[in-house]
Amino acid sequence: MGFHTFDAARADGLEDPSRYRFLSVDELLALFDPTPYQTVADLGSGTGFYTDDVAPYAGTLYAVDVQASMHDYYREKGAPENVAFVVADVADLPFDDGELDGAYSTMTFHEFAGEGSLAELARVTAPGGLLGVGDWSANGEGGDGPPTDERFSLAEAVHLLRKAGFGVECGRERRETFVLRARRTI
Repeated sequence: MGFHTFDAARADGLEDPSRYRFLSVDELLALFDPTPYQTVADLGSGTGFYTDDVAPYAGTLYAVDVQASMHDYYREKGAPENVAFVVADVADLPFDDGELDGAYSTMTFHEFAGEGSLAELARVTAPGGLLGVGDWSANGEGGDGPPTDERFSLAEAVHLLRKAGFGVECGRERRETFVLRARRTI
């Protein structure tokens, strides 16, 4: 799969509101259902496009990205007070065991998903914690997003998450993307 990072020189493109046609804010929030008392992480937060939308519904929101330059862009744009910046790879998260009540990934799962990173995500997610994923599908039409050979299908994502200790509660494959909701098993 992909395992690449988004070109930070194209960061302005991540601020395009037309992205909501692939994943709306309401749909994202329904996938992992954050509350104002929870600690959650945006995995591959980039410029904070979706982070800004989730922040009012979370207690502490970690914006996790491998590129410090993405955080620089986000800081310049202005971030909500409850957002904390974390420069890290999902395979090496600086959180304690079970520290996260939930996490989500918006169009970045294909960039990090692998046994090591998903095991690490399971480690830092509390038992019962929710994970929401919206990503480009390998079964997509390929008109938008990365090439289809750099993507996972819903079935592949479900398989990887189950192996890592998540139970997938629901998932839908769409024309270009898939969405899923998974819960960290005990």
